[in-house]
Amino acid sequence: MVSVIKKNFSEPDDTMKPPKAEVKLCNVGDVAAAKLTLQPGWSWSECIKPSVGGDSCQKRHVGTVISGSMAVKHDDGTEQVFKAGDVYLIEPGHDGWTVGDEPCIAHEFNSTWTQDLRK
Repeated sequence: MVSVIKKNFSEPDDTMKPPKAEVKLCNVGDVAAAKLTLQPGWSWSECIKPSVGGDSCQKRHVGTVISGSMAVKHDDGTEQVFKAGDVYLIEPGHDGWTVGDEPCIAHEFNSTWTQDLRK
């Protein structure tokens, strides 16, 4: 068993480029770490929904915003804006989008939702 694993987003295990976004994925043991770069104008409903279907994102997200801002609206009506330094937990059943004129860069952990981007 390996006791220490080091990876860097400059050399990810996988890179996906859905519309208006880039996702770099590093697998560290049984944890998936993702670096998201979401361009201005990105939203789940317009950029991801067409390829995965459904009325809202059905994946759980745990992460932190590094720069820029993003908003999330949950199916229950809860809405929140996340900005640099914020840590978030977003449960299934939501839409999300970038806020403002700069990209939102975020890091997420245990990002199993990236499997949907490979379909």
